[in-house]
Amino acid sequence: MAPSLWGTSNLFSVQNDASELARIEKALATRYPYENKMVPDIERIADLLDLMGSPHRSYPSIHLTGTNGKTTTARMIDALLREFGVRTGRFTSPHLQSMTERIALDGEPVDVERFANAFDEVAPYVEVVDARHSQRMTFFEVLTGMAFALFADAPIDVGVIEVGLGGRWDATNVVHAPVVVVTSIGLDHVGILGDTVEAIAGEKAGIIHPGATVVCAAQSEGAARVLVERAAAVGARMAREGLEFGVRSRTVAVGGQSLDFAGLGGDYDEIFLPLYGAHQADNAACALAAVEAFFAAEDHGPLDVEVVRAAFAGVRSPGRLEVVRRSPTVLLDGAHNPAGAAALAAAVEESFSFERLVGVLAVLADKDVAGVLEELEPVLTDLVVTANSSPRGMPVGALAEVARDVLGDARVTVAPRLDDAIDRAVGLADASGPGGGVLITGSIVTVGEARTLLGTGS
Repeated sequence: MAPSLWGTSNLFSVQNDASELARIEKALATRYPYENKMVPDIERIADLLDLMGSPHRSYPSIHLTGTNGKTTTARMIDALLREFGVRTGRFTSPHLQSMTERIALDGEPVDVERFANAFDEVAPYVEVVDARHSQRMTFFEVLTGMAFALFADAPIDVGVIEVGLGGRWDATNVVHAPVVVVTSIGLDHVGILGDTVEAIAGEKAGIIHPGATVVCAAQSEGAARVLVERAAAVGARMAREGLEFGVRSRTVAVGGQSLDFAGLGGDYDEIFLPLYGAHQADNAACALAAVEAFFAAEDHGPLDVEVVRAAFAGVRSPGRLEVVRRSPTVLLDGAHNPAGAAALAAAVEESFSFERLVGVLAVLADKDVAGVLEELEPVLTDLVVTANSSPRGMPVGALAEVARDVLGDARVTVAPRLDDAIDRAVGLADASGPGGGVLITGSIVTVGEARTLLGTGS
């Protein structure tokens, strides 16, 4: 039977989308650095935006930085704003499966056609900026320009903007947002941002500008001191988790948790969040406080609690302790540093009851792999080490050596391909009956590729 016209049309559309996206990815991939380095200079992005008529100034933004939890907190802020009838543009990184995920309008990634149009519109201006500077615009700078321009064209009411790396020299640090969110700060990217929490906090504090309200997650003493000093120096107001706002109580619920918040404007009770772990409750508290600060709830009283409940009930955060399969249960989480792994392990212990949990781990070579494994070791019965497709990935042999040092030889299996590793882990989990589970983790790249292999969409 000949294919229907609808089927043929859809096929051509899919093929065209793939071709367009491949074209843009190829062009961006030629720009150094990709995302694992930082050029300490925002002159190029400022030059680009000036040529384009300063699109980032056409809407206010909520700007996020931190070590862990940025993307999930951005998604929560986005959901809250939209539930209150605000049109949003969200810019986050990195992506799981498609680059288009990074730029979202009203909570949904832009389609490939819109993404391609934004690239083509920005490209001539990028060439002008390239010619003016000794360093060409970077991959992330071009994406940032695309996002800002696309949001202005939409148009949006509010931008929810996540930094790419650090803060002070990040390409997004041109927005001078009225509300800044700083999620928990720990050691990560130490070769770029500094080898102490204080040094890293100093880089991230760079997005705090005069007049901003800073919504700050609970921090170590050193990081908190740096952030408070920066806020005082520029005349920004601090709202600190545990002091001005926070989680009053939390209980584990089916499919997530039930939360009571103390907000900047008042209390919010019986909020269901379909995500697991105390760290997600903290992220939710920060998101709520950020939206309260944006709406000046501290001056006008609490937000409508029914709207808040509806927003949080609909929150999704792909790749963050995400259940993608049952029998056995398969979990995905992008934890890639010790703090993230510790939060993951605590959430698994609290929210799941596995008799046997088999880990699948593929990491990037510049991470504290031993630290990650030490945090995960108590919750894993077995571990299958493997690799993802990133050129920065740690070779399987080297990863296996570290894993054996932490877990012992008997608990570690090697499978060089991720698909084979997942199959092996599922087999081990199945062998223990209904109490078995699989946890795939170690990198956002790993989780994104696992979602594709398991047939889970963006």
